[in-house]
Amino acid sequence: MTDTKQGPLKGLKVIEFAGLGPAPHAAMLLADQGADVVSVQRPGVGVVGLTGKPQAVKRGRTIVEADLKNPDDIATILDLIERADVIVEGFRPGVMERLGLGPDTVLERNPRIVYARMTGWGQDGPFAQRAGHDMNYIAITGILHAIGRQGERPVPPMNLVGDFAGGSMFLVFGVLSALYERNTSGKGQVIDVAMVDGASLIGQMQWDFRGQGIWSDERGVNTLDGGAPFYDTYETSDGKYMSVGAIEPQFFAELLDKLGLQQEDLPYQLDQARWPELRAAIAAALKTRARDEWAEVFFDSDACVAPILTYEEAPNHPHMAARQNLREVGGAMGPMPAPRFSRTPAGTPQAPTADVTDPNTIWRD
Repeated sequence: MTDTKQGPLKGLKVIEFAGLGPAPHAAMLLADQGADVVSVQRPGVGVVGLTGKPQAVKRGRTIVEADLKNPDDIATILDLIERADVIVEGFRPGVMERLGLGPDTVLERNPRIVYARMTGWGQDGPFAQRAGHDMNYIAITGILHAIGRQGERPVPPMNLVGDFAGGSMFLVFGVLSALYERNTSGKGQVIDVAMVDGASLIGQMQWDFRGQGIWSDERGVNTLDGGAPFYDTYETSDGKYMSVGAIEPQFFAELLDKLGLQQEDLPYQLDQARWPELRAAIAAALKTRARDEWAEVFFDSDACVAPILTYEEAPNHPHMAARQNLREVGGAMGPMPAPRFSRTPAGTPQAPTADVTDPNTIWRD
């Protein structure tokens, strides 16, 4: 195989057992940074999504097809595992064991392998065998209850908090931690990555605030959940929106100055009893101009104000465009690798391809 990879993870050999959600996203992140990721999937699956278009999350992979109910294919995959550094799988607990690819079998064949297991509920506990999705996982952590407007029902934050913030990001963190430890011990290990665990940890600040007595279980009344008028979204004259996050006093003062409001005419910033009055003043001011006009006003400002853009608009924002944060890969717009490294930068992601590679030819050179 021709090695065209670049990035800080160049040389890392990863086997991904193809699935949905955070496991393939984690594999994409590893591939983005130079890891050689082999995706094992059922024959005939390809790389297309529900619409028939290639799934960008599968970028940068080598595709291997295998029937994991066929003993010959299992034997071939076990041979490939002997040459790998990392396994990523996202099945329910016990599935890989029943296939003959569980951690005990794999670590016996390759004691140095890092075996990362991605689930919503974790490998044990009363919900371990239950189906679920992002919203269900964060529902029992307290996080979903906290998201929404005062007096209204909780709002699902798409599938960002459980699947990706609490899932794939913690899988990557776990893999890199285990690889670091392997430098000392020479041994691999199993990583139980549960979205309920990761999402809970993402919410550490709110738990800290609760411990200090400055965060209420009532949603929409706290400083960072839209309850504070200086940390919220506001409609502009053209029906679009601005984000306002002027928490610190000096930033709040600059916000008022840019809006043409006089601080002495308004309630004290932290006087929660008068927040409705302060909110009304900010809302009225922002409603006097269009979103893009306000974006220009605040462009060079420290008031912590930014326009709320659609997916269609985001790539053309001057800052996003300058950093080339969003670019086309294979005809589809999407995010580029992050974070960015000074000495071993990641390469440009390659569009997913349905080309299938013979596993017997992988990592032989």
